[in-house]
Amino acid sequence: MNDAEMAAYLRENGYPEHIVRAGRAGLIERWGKFVGEVERGYKFGLEDYRNDLDLRGIIAMLGLDAEVSDLDRRLETLLIEREKRIWESSDASPFWDFGYPVNAGARLLEDIHNEGLA
Repeated sequence: MNDAEMAAYLRENGYPEHIVRAGRAGLIERWGKFVGEVERGYKFGLEDYRNDLDLRGIIAMLGLDAEVSDLDRRLETLLIEREKRIWESSDASPFWDFGYPVNAGARLLEDIHNEGLA
Protein backbone atom coordinates (compact mmCIF):
# COMPACT_ATOMS: atom_id res chain seq x y z
CA MET A 1 0.00 0.00 0.00
CA ASN A 2 1.51 3.30 -1.00
CA ASP A 3 1.25 6.43 1.15
CA ALA A 4 -1.73 7.88 -0.72
CA GLU A 5 -3.66 4.61 -0.41
CA MET A 6 -2.73 4.43 3.26
CA ALA A 7 -4.02 7.96 3.90
CA ALA A 8 -7.23 7.23 2.01
CA TYR A 9 -7.79 4.04 3.99
CA LEU A 10 -7.22 5.76 7.32
CA ARG A 11 -9.49 8.67 6.39
CA GLU A 12 -12.26 6.39 5.09
CA ASN A 13 -12.15 4.35 8.30
CA GLY A 14 -12.53 7.34 10.59
CA TYR A 15 -9.02 7.68 11.97
CA PRO A 16 -8.17 11.14 13.34
CA GLU A 17 -6.80 13.59 10.81
CA HIS A 18 -3.46 13.91 12.63
CA ILE A 19 -2.95 10.16 12.11
CA VAL A 20 -3.93 10.45 8.45
CA ARG A 21 -1.56 13.38 7.85
CA ALA A 22 1.32 11.68 9.66
CA GLY A 23 1.33 8.82 7.20
CA ARG A 24 3.80 5.96 7.35
CA ALA A 25 6.73 7.98 8.71
CA GLY A 26 4.59 9.68 11.32
CA LEU A 27 3.10 6.43 12.57
CA ILE A 28 6.52 4.87 12.95
CA GLU A 29 7.93 8.00 14.59
CA ARG A 30 5.05 8.15 17.08
CA TRP A 31 5.50 4.45 17.95
CA GLY A 32 9.18 5.14 18.56
CA LYS A 33 8.30 8.02 20.89
CA PHE A 34 5.91 5.77 22.80
CA VAL A 35 8.56 3.07 23.21
CA GLY A 36 10.95 5.75 24.49
CA GLU A 37 8.33 6.94 26.99
CA VAL A 38 7.94 3.38 28.24
CA GLU A 39 11.71 2.96 28.54
CA ARG A 40 11.96 6.14 30.64
CA GLY A 41 8.97 5.21 32.80
CA TYR A 42 5.44 5.60 31.42
CA LYS A 43 3.85 8.54 33.26
CA PHE A 44 0.40 8.56 31.72
CA GLY A 45 -2.78 6.66 32.54
CA LEU A 46 -4.40 3.60 31.04
CA GLU A 47 -6.48 5.50 28.48
CA ASP A 48 -3.33 7.07 27.03
CA TYR A 49 -1.54 3.72 27.12
CA ARG A 50 -4.39 2.07 25.22
CA ASN A 51 -4.41 4.86 22.64
CA ASP A 52 -0.72 4.18 22.04
CA LEU A 53 -1.46 0.46 21.69
CA ASP A 54 -4.11 1.34 19.11
CA LEU A 55 -1.39 3.11 17.16
CA ARG A 56 0.56 -0.15 17.04
CA GLY A 57 -2.58 -1.92 15.87
CA ILE A 58 -2.84 0.53 12.97
CA ILE A 59 0.81 -0.11 12.11
CA ALA A 60 0.12 -3.86 12.02
CA MET A 61 -3.04 -3.45 9.97
CA LEU A 62 -1.11 -1.44 7.39
CA GLY A 63 1.56 -4.13 7.13
CA LEU A 64 4.38 -2.06 8.61
CA ASP A 65 5.49 -4.60 11.23
CA ALA A 66 8.95 -5.05 9.73
CA GLU A 67 9.57 -1.32 9.97
CA VAL A 68 9.03 -1.30 13.74
CA SER A 69 10.50 -4.68 14.69
CA ASP A 70 13.44 -3.14 16.58
CA LEU A 71 11.07 -0.89 18.52
CA ASP A 72 8.84 -3.87 19.26
CA ARG A 73 11.76 -5.84 20.70
CA ARG A 74 12.64 -2.92 22.97
CA LEU A 75 9.06 -2.67 24.22
CA GLU A 76 8.58 -6.39 24.68
CA THR A 77 11.51 -6.63 27.08
CA LEU A 78 9.80 -4.12 29.39
CA LEU A 79 6.41 -5.82 29.71
CA ILE A 80 5.37 -7.77 32.81
CA GLU A 81 2.17 -9.63 33.73
CA ARG A 82 2.12 -10.88 30.15
CA GLU A 83 -0.84 -13.22 30.72
CA LYS A 84 -3.17 -10.25 31.34
CA ARG A 85 -4.75 -8.64 28.31
CA ILE A 86 -4.68 -4.88 28.78
CA TRP A 87 -6.29 -3.95 25.45
CA GLU A 88 -7.52 -5.30 22.12
CA SER A 89 -5.86 -3.28 19.39
CA SER A 90 -6.59 -5.94 16.76
CA ASP A 91 -8.50 -9.17 16.18
CA ALA A 92 -5.33 -11.16 16.73
CA SER A 93 -3.44 -11.49 20.00
CA PRO A 94 -0.39 -9.27 19.49
CA PHE A 95 2.23 -9.16 22.23
CA TRP A 96 1.72 -5.44 22.89
CA ASP A 97 -1.86 -5.98 24.08
CA PHE A 98 -0.68 -8.14 26.98
CA GLY A 99 1.00 -6.95 30.15
CA TYR A 100 2.20 -3.51 31.11
CA PRO A 101 5.56 -1.81 31.58
CA VAL A 102 7.70 -2.93 34.49
CA ASN A 103 8.39 0.74 35.20
CA ALA A 104 4.80 1.96 34.85
CA GLY A 105 4.10 5.18 36.68
CA ALA A 106 1.59 5.64 39.48
CA ARG A 107 -1.27 6.74 37.18
CA LEU A 108 -1.02 3.68 34.95
CA LEU A 109 -0.67 1.32 37.90
CA GLU A 110 -3.67 2.87 39.64
CA ASP A 111 -5.81 2.60 36.50
CA ILE A 112 -4.74 -1.01 35.94
CA HIS A 113 -5.59 -1.83 39.54
CA ASN A 114 -8.96 -0.03 39.32
CA GLU A 115 -9.90 -2.10 36.27
CA GLY A 116 -8.96 -5.31 38.05
CA LEU A 117 -6.05 -6.02 35.75
CA ALA A 118 -3.43 -6.25 38.50
